[in-house]
Amino acid sequence: MQLIDKLSILADAAKYDASCASSAAPKRSSEGKSGIGSSNGMGICHSYTPDGRCVSLLKVLLTNFCLYDCQYCVNRRSSDVPRARFSPEEVVTLTLDFYRRNCVSGLFLSSGIIRSADYTMEQLVRVAKLLREEHEFRGYIHLKTIPEADPALIEEAGRYADRLSVNIELPTQIGLQTLAPEKEMGSIKQAMQTIYTGQQTVLNEPRAARFTPAGQSTQMIVGADATDDSTLLHTAESLYGDFRLKRVYYSAFSPIPNSPKSVPLAAPPLLREHRLYQADFLLRSYGYKANELLSGPGDLALDIDPKLAWALEHRDAFPLDLNRAEPAMIARIPGIGIRTTQRLVELRRQRRIRYEDLTRLRCVLAKAKPFIITSDYHPRQAESTSVLLREQLRDRPQPQQMALWA
Repeated sequence: MQLIDKLSILADAAKYDASCASSAAPKRSSEGKSGIGSSNGMGICHSYTPDGRCVSLLKVLLTNFCLYDCQYCVNRRSSDVPRARFSPEEVVTLTLDFYRRNCVSGLFLSSGIIRSADYTMEQLVRVAKLLREEHEFRGYIHLKTIPEADPALIEEAGRYADRLSVNIELPTQIGLQTLAPEKEMGSIKQAMQTIYTGQQTVLNEPRAARFTPAGQSTQMIVGADATDDSTLLHTAESLYGDFRLKRVYYSAFSPIPNSPKSVPLAAPPLLREHRLYQADFLLRSYGYKANELLSGPGDLALDIDPKLAWALEHRDAFPLDLNRAEPAMIARIPGIGIRTTQRLVELRRQRRIRYEDLTRLRCVLAKAKPFIITSDYHPRQAESTSVLLREQLRDRPQPQQMALWA
C-alpha cells in the first residue's frame, strides 16, 4: 500500500480523538543548532475540521488494526473498515516532511493494539526516540499511552514526549465491562499514576531529564452509554486532584457504520459536550466543585451555561456590591471573567467602581446586570424570580434552514 493511501486511512481514523492541545510544552528551538523543529510553549492548534474540531498536529494512528473490540470504536476488532499500518520509520518521515512544509508543528500519535500492549507501546516509543535522537526534532510530540503496557515503557515514553495521555473513555467500571470488556479501570489509573510519579520525581531536580513537561491528559466519551454529566464531572474532578492532569477532554459519541446494538444510533447534542467543557473550565480555573455545578445525578442544562445556572440557584448571594465583594465571588458573577475580576479589584483600590467601568471592561452586561451593584447602579431585576430571569437570559436556539431531504 502506498504511503499516501495509508495516511488517508490512518489520519481519518485518528479524528475521533479530541485531545489535541499542545500548550505547556517547553520552549525549544533548532536555530543556530543541529536538528530540526521548534516548540514555543504556546498552543499550536491552527486549523479546524468541518465539524468544528481543532486539528493541531500531524494526527495519525500507527495502525488501526486492533485486538480489542470496544463497541464505541470505529476501529474495533469486529469492524469492517479499511485497515493500514505504518512502520515507525514511515511516521518519522511523514512528520519531518510535513514539518518542513510548514504544515504541522509536531506529532500526535496513537495506535490500535497489535500483538500486545507492550509491543504497541514499544512501537510508539520508537517513533518518538527516532525523532528526538536521530533527527534531533525539537517540535511537539504527544503520545497516547497504552494503559496495559509495562510501566518501564511508559516511563521511557515520558522522556521523549511533551505530553502523554491515557484515555479513560468511560468513567465507570460497568460502562467498560459492557462496551470495552478488554479494558480495566485499574490499569488505566495505574498508567496515570506511573506518569504522575515520573513527573513528581523530576519536579525538584533541575538537572534531571525532562519528563512529560506538558503534563498528561485524558478523554471521556459523552453519550456512548447512560453515564450522566454529574458522573463525568465528578470523575474529572477526581482525576485533576489525584493525578494533576492538565486537561480532561470530552468527545461527543459519533455513531459509526454498522454499529452494534449496544451503542446509540444517534449522537448526543453537541451542545452537551460544549456545556461539559464550560463546566470543566469552572472546575479548573474558577474554584467550583463538581457538586456545586450538579449536586445530584443528572445532566447540565442545555439552555443556560453552568455559571449562570449556579448563580440562579444561589440568588441569596446576589446582587454583589463590586466595591466590597471578595474577588472569588466577583468571578462567579455571570458575564464577568477572571481577568475582568482582577481589573475590577485593581480599579477599586483607586476609586469606586461605576456602571460605565463595566462597559469599558467589556463585561457581558446582559448576563451580569441582575447580579451586580455599583456606586451608581442597583438592578431592577433583583426582585425577579430565578424562573423569570432564566427565561430572560437563556440561550435561544438559532433558526435553521429547512432541509430538503431528511
